[in-house]
Amino acid sequence: MPNFYPTHWACLSLTTLMLTGCATTELLDSGKRHPSTHTTTHKTLLVTDNVVAFGKPATALANVPADSVVIVGEKNSYVLTSGGYRFTELLGSLDPNYIQVTKALDFYSPNNDGHFKGSLNIAYAKLKSSFSQADYDRMLRNKGEECSTASDVRMNAQRFCFSVPLQGGVYPAVNNLALIQSKFKPLSHPYQVSIYTTTNQTVTTPPRGSNAAAKLVMLPFALAFDVITLPIQLVAGI
Repeated sequence: MPNFYPTHWACLSLTTLMLTGCATTELLDSGKRHPSTHTTTHKTLLVTDNVVAFGKPATALANVPADSVVIVGEKNSYVLTSGGYRFTELLGSLDPNYIQVTKALDFYSPNNDGHFKGSLNIAYAKLKSSFSQADYDRMLRNKGEECSTASDVRMNAQRFCFSVPLQGGVYPAVNNLALIQSKFKPLSHPYQVSIYTTTNQTVTTPPRGSNAAAKLVMLPFALAFDVITLPIQLVAGI
């Protein structure tokens, strides 16, 4: 009777070797970084600017409300076309010694087209005994919300929070910037304004090349203008 055992074991050995080779190849391939792509939302900072003063256009601007307010920056001018009146009414009626900025003036420009939106968020806190009836009327008129903390309660103080929605457009730096800077003493902790945008990007892993930095776009045909300053200032308190 023929002996098939050597041939049988040879076939098994060859098959095992082939399977081992395939497994080894798969392991080697899995160790390689094959490029893959996915979409992500990317936040890009367009500008950060120091606030010099607040003001109103010396002459009317085209397509801009008469009660607009200008945030005078060192680099650009930020004209508030919505929320400006409440902005000045609130800051102009409160004692600046008790105002606390609770959130940075961080504006969002969805399309980076010169338009932006955001909000002014502040808190006003002092001892309860210092509040007058006129103060409470002012809180109510400006839509202040009671937001006293546990620390405020322990000190017998009271706190009101305000959030003013804002919208506007970006213009060049004002013509009389140097004159304004000579009149206003620089703040030890200047208040800043920033504008950012977001884009959906297709990201390749590992990355291929780098993305170019975005640049802030101003409103079409926006020209520099003079401003008349307002007697209000903000000190960075965050």
